[in-house]
Amino acid sequence: MTTELSPDALTGLLERARQDYQDLVGRGLSLDLTRGKPAPEQLDLSADLLSLPGGRHTSADGTDVRNYGGLQGLPELREIFAEVLQVPAGQLLAAGNSSLELMHDCLVHALLSVLPGAESRWVDQERIAFLCPIPGYDRHFALCERFGIDMIQVPMTAEGPDMEVVERLVAEDPAIKGIWCVPKYSNPDGVCYSDATVARLASMNTAAADFRIFWDNAYAAHHLTDEPVEIAGLLAACAEAGNPDRAFVFGSTSKITAAGAGVAFFGSSPANVQWLLGNNAKRSIGPDKVNQLRHVLFLRDADGVRAHMERQRAVLQPKFETVARILDAELGGTGLATWTSPKGGYFVTLEVPDGCAKEVVRRAAEAGIVLTPAGATHPYGDDPRDAVIRIAPSYPGLAELEQAIEGLAVCVRLAGYEQQAR
Repeated sequence: MTTELSPDALTGLLERARQDYQDLVGRGLSLDLTRGKPAPEQLDLSADLLSLPGGRHTSADGTDVRNYGGLQGLPELREIFAEVLQVPAGQLLAAGNSSLELMHDCLVHALLSVLPGAESRWVDQERIAFLCPIPGYDRHFALCERFGIDMIQVPMTAEGPDMEVVERLVAEDPAIKGIWCVPKYSNPDGVCYSDATVARLASMNTAAADFRIFWDNAYAAHHLTDEPVEIAGLLAACAEAGNPDRAFVFGSTSKITAAGAGVAFFGSSPANVQWLLGNNAKRSIGPDKVNQLRHVLFLRDADGVRAHMERQRAVLQPKFETVARILDAELGGTGLATWTSPKGGYFVTLEVPDGCAKEVVRRAAEAGIVLTPAGATHPYGDDPRDAVIRIAPSYPGLAELEQAIEGLAVCVRLAGYEQQAR
């Protein structure tokens, strides 16, 4: 990545970087790029939710949403998101506000009860492991670490996980019970899985009969361009390949409407849906159906979701364009960094020279710019190359974002040139 420089040129660049950094520290900034939270302007787009459902308290089939029951969620809401998540409405469950909760519960239930196709509970087996494509989502890794599930890193490619590696590992090791996937506008590198990758995941031979793909389709509707990326439907592919129980599909409205008051979804085979409903019935008498009705009335249908996401895009797209413009102006041609240009989702991945990511993050923090910790994109928080930094442009206003990315670029130049000078 780095470009060879003469000693004199390097000295000049390093002196300038040090001066720019001193100027940056002197500005007394207080900026936060840590998590992919919707900005207040994005949340304002769903302000009408707060006045819904008005005086109405019955769903389309006459159910009183104020009362107990309806563990699978409102049918009309499941119909709206069936197309978005590529799951038939009858095989889709609408639950609480967080898909992360559903992923957590699926792990817990798999540990403590017998999955369809399994011979025993996971907790009764000597070792449980998951494949973790990297860079990946830190909260997926945190769940595995929480429950003592071994994490096996798999490299990401431009088409998704390296399927040569995935197929070899799952075929030879029955302890590998699952793989984490963010298949569309992946967190954090924006990769979209190719049709070939989806087909291979659906049809590959696994040593574990109860292998599950945790398909976290968090950014299914979160486009940033005029050409939305479409991916193949995993659930249908698994059914066609004779592995109908393999896919656990997750999604939510958290980054569509109100992040703190959304609706989460789980889609899978009929057997898996009944398995989850049976376990969930012991922890809940039903989800917040008032909130689900609120979402039905606000979004109306799948076209309503698309129209709403265009309004979201109008807020987000300029921020991603700002990140790209500044990184190109400040770091383009230096050989000190590469970065992604995602077509959707919430993140930009910045790669700096090996051994520099922690130093960049430390320098940025000292200058008042808080970034996601270096290593967060890898299991156990350990990036062996110490090179990957995740940028979350969504929350700050444009002026703050400009300051943050300009400051980040200063820190990259300083850390990079200092490393070359050593």
